[in-house]
Amino acid sequence: MSEEKLVWKGYAVHDTSRWDQLKLINFEPKRMEDYDIDIKIEYCGICGSDLHTITGGWGEDVMLPLIPGHEITGHVVRVGPAVTEFKVGQRVGVGAQICSCFECVPCKTDNENYCPDKVDTYNAKYPNGDIAWGGYGTAIRAHERFVFPIPDGMSLDHAAPFLCAGLTVFSPMIRNGLGPGKRLGVVGVGGLGHFAIQFGKALGAEVVVFSRSNSKEKDARELGASHFVATADENFADPWKLKLDLIICTADVSKGIPLNKLLTTLVVNGRFIMAALPDDHLPAINSFELANNGALLGGCHIGSKKEILEMFKVAVEKNVKSVIEVRPMKDVGQALQSVANNRVRYRMVLK
Repeated sequence: MSEEKLVWKGYAVHDTSRWDQLKLINFEPKRMEDYDIDIKIEYCGICGSDLHTITGGWGEDVMLPLIPGHEITGHVVRVGPAVTEFKVGQRVGVGAQICSCFECVPCKTDNENYCPDKVDTYNAKYPNGDIAWGGYGTAIRAHERFVFPIPDGMSLDHAAPFLCAGLTVFSPMIRNGLGPGKRLGVVGVGGLGHFAIQFGKALGAEVVVFSRSNSKEKDARELGASHFVATADENFADPWKLKLDLIICTADVSKGIPLNKLLTTLVVNGRFIMAALPDDHLPAINSFELANNGALLGGCHIGSKKEILEMFKVAVEKNVKSVIEVRPMKDVGQALQSVANNRVRYRMVLK
């Protein structure tokens, strides 16, 4: 199959106070290198991280104009001379990381997602100064280590949210030994949570879902939850003390998370992993809630290529699905508003 000439255009934010008023711009991709791959974008999911970034919610510098998007799927249209893993025409995806140093200990131990010099897919620069442009556009150029084959039988629109939301919950499950005979707590039923419930069940764990009210109980059980707990009940944690091996918090808010009570539900040396990255700080922690059961509190950052490949394998074998709404890329502003107002079940994908 011959190479296709790409047009490099994308929808960019120019002002964080007008984050839903994106404009179509032309842009120059990073300089082509031997291991790079050019991908024609077919779909790009909208992640909560996109909103945190374009609104300035995380308080970090925003490189304007900014093209967001890091749940990207499409087709390979060009490969560099050193590329060995991919060929023109192949269906592929790109997630929230676009490059790393390739030389540090994390990079050499399948932990490249924790490389201190990692390059995010957007709102970042490469070491040579080139700008990293995201997936709300026509094409992207990426190093082959950060490009992933999409499994046969999985559509590109449904595959897109796996590349950040799916991976963000799958990685801590694998790293914390989740499997048969274990109990997983999932806090929140949304973009990340609907994956966490499914992957928890797929890995053989018993899944307990915590949510503020009972409004999402039906969905949670259909996704694979064995138990549903409404945290509005003041005594919700009492029946679950010392019962859960791992909790993954997917709620993209800090206020209202009953953190201290949730910590009591962990077994001795059980782990609470904060997978979501809300704008504000976590609630204050009572140190006794850590001491009483030796609970461990931690976080996670997407996952490695090794974990992405394993994730897709599990998803295909166990029929893990993304629940999505698809809208045209030209309606990106309205789509972002829907995500910001929690009017999406459960992941928005742009086409």
